Amino acid sequence: FPTRLFSVLSSGINAEYGAEVMERHPVLYEESMNTVLQQEIILYNTLIKLIHSSLNDLLKALKGLVVMSDALETMSRAVFNNSVPAMWANKAYPSLKPLASWVADLLQRLEFVKNWNENGIPHVFWISGFFFPQAFITGALQNYARKTSISIDTISFNYSVVPVSEEIKEKPETGCYISGLFLEGARWSNEKHVLTESRAKELFTDMPVIRLIPIPDRLAPTTGMYVCPVYKTLTRAGTLSTTGHSTNFVMPLELPSDKPQEHWIKRAVARICALDY
Repeated sequence: FPTRLFSVLSSGINAEYGAEVMERHPVLYEESMNTVLQQEIILYNTLIKLIHSSLNDLLKALKGLVVMSDALETMSRAVFNNSVPAMWANKAYPSLKPLASWVADLLQRLEFVKNWNENGIPHVFWISGFFFPQAFITGALQNYARKTSISIDTISFNYSVVPVSEEIKEKPETGCYISGLFLEGARWSNEKHVLTESRAKELFTDMPVIRLIPIPDRLAPTTGMYVCPVYKTLTRAGTLSTTGHSTNFVMPLELPSDKPQEHWIKRAVARICALDY
C-alpha cells in the first residue's frame, strides 16, 4: 500500500510549480486572487514535499535500507489503519476523512489549483478546495475595494443563491461565485428558493452555487434570512490561529428563509466545506 500511495501522490504539484505560478500570475494591485493562488501553492507544495519524503523514507525502512524510526513506525501504523498520519495532518488543512478519502480529496484539490494556474481565474471557485478560505474571502473584498477606491472595512457581502437551471459562463463583474458547500440540518428548496426541512434519513445535502456580491455600508436584513455559519469540517470547533482567524469557522452566509432564525438554530443548521467520508 505505501508503494501504491507513493505512486498516486507523485502526480501532485512538484517543487518547481511555484515558480511557474509566479510567472503566470504575478502579484498585481488590481488582482488579489493572484496572491491567494501563490499562497495556496506554497501551502500545498509544503504538504506534498513532506508526503513524498516521508513515504520514500518509509519504503526504504520497509526494505531494510534505513532504520525504522519511531516516527516512521507511527506513520506506517496509521497508513495500515487507513488514517491520516499525524505528521501529514499537522501540515495539512483540517479534515476528518479516513486516509483513502483524504488522498482522493487531496488530488481533487491539487487538480483545482492546477486548473486555476493553467486556465486562469475560474468562473466558479470551489471554496472547499482552499487551504485557507479566509484569504480567498479577503481577496474578493480587496479586489472590490481597490477597484472602487472604497475602504475595505466598510464592505461586506450580499449573498445570492444561483438557480440550479442557470448556467454560469463567465465571471461576475463584481464579487465571485463559490461552490462545494454542504448543508447539514436542513436542505435548499430549488422550487421555493428558501431553506426547508431535511428529508428523512438525509443528513447532508449539496448547496447550489452562491454568488458573493460586495456592497459598501450594507445593512443586514433583519427578517427573511437565516445567518448560516460555514465550517471547514463537521467538528464545528476550532482555535484562533496566528492570523486571527479560526482554524475551522470560515464565515457567516445569509440564506433566504420563510421561518424565523430560531427555527434553524434549534436544528443546528450549518454549511460544511468537507464531510468525514
